[in-house]
Amino acid sequence: MPPWRSPVWIYPGDIMPKAEISWKRRNEDGIPWQCYARHFGKRWLFFRRNKRFDEWQSVENPPVEDWLALLDSVRRRINRRLLRPEVEQRLVNIIAEKYPGTDTRAENSRPSDP
Repeated sequence: MPPWRSPVWIYPGDIMPKAEISWKRRNEDGIPWQCYARHFGKRWLFFRRNKRFDEWQSVENPPVEDWLALLDSVRRRINRRLLRPEVEQRLVNIIAEKYPGTDTRAENSRPSDP
């Protein structure tokens, strides 16, 4: 077996890939949720759970707050060069299609109030 084929260099499947982004938020009742989104092809799949050892539940139609949290996380990862800049524009387009009129500008690009 060549040295570069050693088991050390094989990608272990139990490590979270780059295309998974997680965050925490509270629902309208104040109950904390752990959320994560997985980039799969051209789609984003959303999951959530209440506590650490609960099973992840798929979310078919995530609220706009989850989409905006994902967009914020994607922008921070682009700044650290963990994601490509094209991912942000695709995500902005998806949010604009699902939720027309939603402000998707970056926080630091918003005009300040006089």
